Amino acid sequence: MKQHDPDPPPPPVGGILWDTAGDIRALLALPAAFVLQVAHPAVGAGVDDHSVFRTDPWGRGERSLTSVMLWVYGGEAAAEEGRRLRRLHRTIRGTDPHGRRYHALTPAYYAWVHATGYPVSRYARRYFAEPFTPEEDRRFYEEWLMVGRILGIHDRDMPQTPEEFWPYYRKMLAEEVERNAVVAELTNPTRALPPPPGHHPLLRFLWPVLRPALTRSMSFLSVGLLPPEAREAIGLPWTPRQERRLRHVAALVRLVAPRLPERFRYLPLARRARSAGTSPSNP
Repeated sequence: MKQHDPDPPPPPVGGILWDTAGDIRALLALPAAFVLQVAHPAVGAGVDDHSVFRTDPWGRGERSLTSVMLWVYGGEAAAEEGRRLRRLHRTIRGTDPHGRRYHALTPAYYAWVHATGYPVSRYARRYFAEPFTPEEDRRFYEEWLMVGRILGIHDRDMPQTPEEFWPYYRKMLAEEVERNAVVAELTNPTRALPPPPGHHPLLRFLWPVLRPALTRSMSFLSVGLLPPEAREAIGLPWTPRQERRLRHVAALVRLVAPRLPERFRYLPLARRARSAGTSPSNP
């Protein structure tokens, strides 16, 4: 009987991702990472053709966030979540705007979706927390590779060190990423965002007032937390005035977030895992 390879392990308890992935500050960088993902023509086409990001953005966001938390804090459930995502993406295929056939699990496309988390996370950290030291940055990248293995990405399809990553990243920015319909929609400050499902009657009443402020904020963070070279490659404008505003927001976050009790600073699954000192599915 053929032996199955053991499941790839999740990032280590007490590691860089253990401390950062579930921190509420990490949420602020997610819109920018999504924009960089979909700036790839194949990924953007897949999202445009198959995603519910327009009709159910809240549900999609919640499911994506739960998935990310499981990769890091899920213990034995991490590998199963990776398998679930691969099953989900098996039927996602089509033609991109350049007439090229795509499949969501094509290694180059699948790896790019994962890879974007590294440059966006480390860039956003410069605003909201202390930047990583060179040693911490290397450990962060090593743990991000571990997440890639959980997702089913082979080592041959991922740069194996930070030194290998940056030439790959610059090549993708120069040759692949572009501003497309999905990028334009996600960065539109007047985007037609539906209200959260099951919302309170008061929220329904206030939504016409709240929605413009929320969509402007999402657009602002989506563009502002992209590394400058990525903004330039995609063709997204960013002014000195906007940069000053982002730094003011970041200063407030840096002041408040570290002083919050852990029960407010970490998302629920991360908080439970950290409280137990191990992954929730493990003894």
